[in-house]
Amino acid sequence: MRRLFSNFAHGPAGLGLLLLRWVAGASLAWPTIRALAHPDGLAHRLIDIVGAGLGLLLVIGLWTPIAGGLVALRALVECFSHPEYSWAWLLLGATGAALALLGPGAWSLDAWFFGWKRLEIRTRKSDDSPP
Repeated sequence: MRRLFSNFAHGPAGLGLLLLRWVAGASLAWPTIRALAHPDGLAHRLIDIVGAGLGLLLVIGLWTPIAGGLVALRALVECFSHPEYSWAWLLLGATGAALALLGPGAWSLDAWFFGWKRLEIRTRKSDDSPP
């Protein structure tokens, strides 16, 4: 999983990635959760459920490169199926692609589970060591 991330940015860059993840995830999850209330076909409901799940994955920062790539793919499909909202989907798709390329940042579950760990190796002192 580590090969999917370039790094886990800290500081202002990490906060920027956090904000980018929250905005992209919320803008994808909220309309798809609202769309579940409308009686559409089963295929539309499945696409909406997947979209809400991808948005929630981006918000919490879990599997960010995979979720960002799938968001970009979904946005591309939605661009062609709903041309009246093509600019909004293009913006969301570009944001998903950017998150897939940049990674989740330090404030994410990806950083918690898959981030760099610091190991301290202690040297053992022995009485038999030569002077």
